[in-house]
Amino acid sequence: MRWAIMLLSVKKFSEYSRVSTHTLRHYDKHGLLSPIARGDNKYRYYTNAQIADIRLIRALQKLGMSLKEIKDFKERRSPKLAAEVFSSQESIINANIEEWAHAKSLLVTLQKNLHSGLNADINEITIQYIPEQTIVLGDLNDYSQGKDNYDALCAFYKAMRIKYPKLDMSYPISGLFSEERIKRRDWAWPNRYYFYDSGGKDKKPAALYAVGYAHGGYGNGAELYSRLVRYIDEHGFEICGDAYEEYPLNEICVADENNYLIRGMIAVRNK
Repeated sequence: MRWAIMLLSVKKFSEYSRVSTHTLRHYDKHGLLSPIARGDNKYRYYTNAQIADIRLIRALQKLGMSLKEIKDFKERRSPKLAAEVFSSQESIINANIEEWAHAKSLLVTLQKNLHSGLNADINEITIQYIPEQTIVLGDLNDYSQGKDNYDALCAFYKAMRIKYPKLDMSYPISGLFSEERIKRRDWAWPNRYYFYDSGGKDKKPAALYAVGYAHGGYGNGAELYSRLVRYIDEHGFEICGDAYEEYPLNEICVADENNYLIRGMIAVRNK
């Protein structure tokens, strides 16, 4: 059975197709779907059969195709071409899904940092059990032959790009100080850099940590570590592992570097 062809005004066609008149004009402008006729009153008319064209256009838009791509497909469509287009769009969609998954992971990390920083008391030091966390850990930093913290940081990013070419380098960077260096109060520049990423192969170990906060820019944690070490000595604990330096409030949300928030964590145990 064939449907009877009906002429529909732009307003009626908009109601039937659930597409705004503005969008219909946009389709017409791009030669994708034009009115089938014009009346003596110069009004434009579509037919009810053109609703099938609307379904085609909307379906392909959902798949991420541009109006130009849809117009080309519409003019040349065939089952074989559809199979090729669908396969291509599937690859694009899968890549976008992966990209959004990485974006969501980054967002969760940034939100976690932000909320922990907003709730931090810079005057308080606490002993906390922190569970194991997955990180991406860089190689030992090289400070020989006059190299400084900036040189080490550049080397870290370069090595990460080579070792993990698909790794998202947008995560906040953090520093690791060895147990030996913390004990001899040498905390100018970190031994290694790391950042959190669920795809990492390294671990920040589960342990008791002495945790404290201070305001300051990157590499300005000396006063904080002095307070942490003094607190550890005075409260019956001893250092038993590495220290981790993070910046829950950094350039992402703070304009003045001097107002960044540093979080220092030193692994401890009861004496």
